[in-house]
Order: sequence, then C-alpha cells, then structure tokens
Amino acid sequence: MSKEGNNIVPTDTIEKEYSTLNLGPTHPATHGIFQNVLKMDGEIIHDAVPTIGYIHRAFEKLAERRPYAQITPITDRLNYCSSPINNFGWHMTVEKLIGADIPKRVQYLRVIIMELARISDHIICNTIIGQDTGATTGFLYLFQFREKVYDIFESICGARLTTNIGRIGGFENEWSAYTWEKINRFLIEFPKALDEFNNLLERNRIFMDRTVNCGPISAEKALAYSFTGPNLRAAGVDYDVRVATPYSSYEDFDFIIPIGSSGDTYDRFMVRSEEMKQSIRIINQAVKNLPSGLSHADLPDFFLPPKEKVYSEMEALIYHFKIVMGETDIPKGEVYHCVEGGNGELGFYLISDGGRTPFRLHFRRPCFIYYQAYPEMIKGSMLSDAILTMSSLNVIAGELDA
Repeated sequence: MSKEGNNIVPTDTIEKEYSTLNLGPTHPATHGIFQNVLKMDGEIIHDAVPTIGYIHRAFEKLAERRPYAQITPITDRLNYCSSPINNFGWHMTVEKLIGADIPKRVQYLRVIIMELARISDHIICNTIIGQDTGATTGFLYLFQFREKVYDIFESICGARLTTNIGRIGGFENEWSAYTWEKINRFLIEFPKALDEFNNLLERNRIFMDRTVNCGPISAEKALAYSFTGPNLRAAGVDYDVRVATPYSSYEDFDFIIPIGSSGDTYDRFMVRSEEMKQSIRIINQAVKNLPSGLSHADLPDFFLPPKEKVYSEMEALIYHFKIVMGETDIPKGEVYHCVEGGNGELGFYLISDGGRTPFRLHFRRPCFIYYQAYPEMIKGSMLSDAILTMSSLNVIAGELDA
C-alpha cells in the first residue's frame, strides 16, 4: 500500500516510472559508433532498442562499380581489426569464380597472415574486456604484441591497419628475411606474454564476478540468431568454417576448436584466449611445413607483371595496362565463399554477368548478424553488465554498418 495525501492507494495501481538512457552513439564505452536507447529501472535495463547505420558507406554498391582488384581496399574497412582476413576472403571468392589454381605456398602464407590477424583481433577484444572490468595493466601490456603483428604486416605490404595485403592469385612479392625474423620472434615471445595476461584475469575473483553469468546466451538462441565464430562456440556449438568447409589448405593443420558452455562473457573471453594459442600452433605448423614454389599463381590477367618486364616487353605492358585500368573481363557465374573471420563466418556472395565489375555483391558480416541479439542479452542486467556484454561480443562498427 502507498499513502497519497490522506488516501491509501494500492501499490499495484501505481504506474512505475522508467528513465531513458542513450548509450551512444558517440560514447567511449560503446567502442564504436552505434546507439542503444535503454529503458532503465534504476540501474536495471528493462528494454533496449539498438540503432545502427551511423557509418554506413554502401560498400556493396561501391564494389559493384569497381574492377575486382580495386574492391580489396573496401574489404579492409569491414572488420579493420583483422583486415587481412577480409582481403583474402575476397581474393578467394574471385579465384573460386575464375577457377584459379592457387599454389600451395600461397595458401600457407595466407594462413600465417590470417592467423596473425585473428590474434590481433582477439587481443583487442580480450584486453578491452579486461579494461572494462578495471584491469588496465593487462590491456597496456598485451597491446604491444598487436603492434608487433602490425609490424609484420607493414614489412610485407607497407600498411598496418587497413592493409590491402596480397593480390588475387597470391602476393605481389616474396617475403623478406626481415619479415621471417619478425614472425619467428613473435612465435617465441607472444605465448609467454599471453600466459602472463591470462594469469592476471582467468582466476581473478573480481574479473570472474564481473564476467561469469554476464550476458549469457544459450546454444539454441545463438543458432536461432545465426551466431558464428567465438560467440557461437562460447555457447557450446563447435562450428568453425576452417573445419566445416576448409579453405586455403586448413585441412592440413592440426588444431583444436575451443568451446564453452554457458555463452556468457567469461566463456567468450576464454574461447578467444584459447583460439590465440591455437593460432600460434597453426602458424608454427605453416612455417615448419611451408612448401616451396612461387608466391603467386599464373594469372596474367590479374597479377601485375614485374616492372622490368613492363619496361621491356610489349605483352607485359599490355597486361599491366589492362589490370590497372580495370579492363579484365570476368566469366559469368554465381559463387559464395566464406572464411572464419575474427568474429565468425565472413562470406562473399558474388554474381558476375561477365562484365568488368560485379553485377551483385553481398558481404555476410558476422557483427551485423549477432548484434541483433544484443537487446535480448542485456535485458534485466545492470548497465555496467551491458558494457561488458558489448565488449565480449566484439562489435566492430565498420563490419556492423558496411
């Protein structure tokens, strides 16, 4: 009962008042440009409405007006935390359409770069989870190794974040001794640093209190929302594109798919942590068993000839002109190719009408798909838990909006 003036009013007839909180779009805690309008009962989230599209750039339509080789820089801007995976996913899609025979060496080199990119992506996600629980030390310590990964990318292609690395058919140059030295040093130093970082958090009582049972999702709901990647595996489903539909010779490598059980923030953290260890395992195998041969396929219509030949041979000059000016025709066809991106299944659905640009192109972006579940995952939780849940999902705004 409640007293209102001189009258006694039953409490069940009083309408509860809620407050509205705008979480984002420009807020440091959202880790990206997207908005969540929260209906709050004190600090408890009663309802949530997400708003996306703040950095929508119409990438699919832009790509439909570009020659195939010039679409690679667009894919960089999807998940820019692991852009080489986007680059190679697109290259493999085109290679699938034209029926290219890619040398084994190229496939292994791509695996090395993709696993380094996966490590870089997971470093960002897990250190941010630690940061959002108040553990800044681990964030600052492990982030050094993200820069070491970017040093490797820079030594190969000259770029660090948005790499535009490689070409349709392979790599533009053989890797230098300097690159291999950096890779070998990383393989020695990073596992030790990762163990130290994990020792700070894995059994830390404060960290566990903040992350266990925070933002859980069941396997059934994760599948219903079409989750893939670490967020699905944390819920207990062992689906990984590298194993389900192997590409780039992933079937040659021995590695484990880590899975969780509760699908909460702690499990998502632990799955990504173990995946980094498995990535190191894969890279070690690729370096040890690296095949000999060329670092690019025999695709003169797509691969720029050496400069010395362009200056001295007419045929090389013609191919150089056709590639740069986007005058290479592509066979008609319809293909879908997917890779295991940092956040899950990254797919490219390509339709060619035989012209010099795609007739239709669609990117399957994992962030766009699993972010739909975010409002349901945070209902009933504290506001601080909503921040952690978002961090553990690893929502990348560039991939979300495209």
